Amino acid sequence: MSETTSAPETMTLHRALWASRIMSALVVIALVVDGTIQLFAPAQMASMLQETGLALDLTRIIGPIILVCAVLYAIPATAVLGAILVTGFLGGAICAHVRIGELGSPPELISLLLGAMTWGGLYLRDPRIRALLPLIH
Repeated sequence: MSETTSAPETMTLHRALWASRIMSALVVIALVVDGTIQLFAPAQMASMLQETGLALDLTRIIGPIILVCAVLYAIPATAVLGAILVTGFLGGAICAHVRIGELGSPPELISLLLGAMTWGGLYLRDPRIRALLPLIH
């Protein structure tokens, strides 16, 4: 502990770091599960893809994209790029559900929550993001 950091501040930073790790881990786990299902069990995704108007063959493309996004987000040096890509992917998922009239559907809400957790986890663990987007002045 440095002389400029008080004990309560250190405890708060420690809690924020653990909260960020948990949020980020949940995002990575969700993406890896989704990407794996897309690759190895596309039949389970068939009805959802059909509802959104996407072809079943796209699981061979979507699965690796999701997995790459998860890996990029999990690596600290590429986490910001990963977060941007994850946000784009989740935004597309939300858009697909809005397009078919499923406003507020569970997949849409989960995508929204994962997007918030993606940036929340990054915000809490990366001081550069906090400097770029200060919530409190």
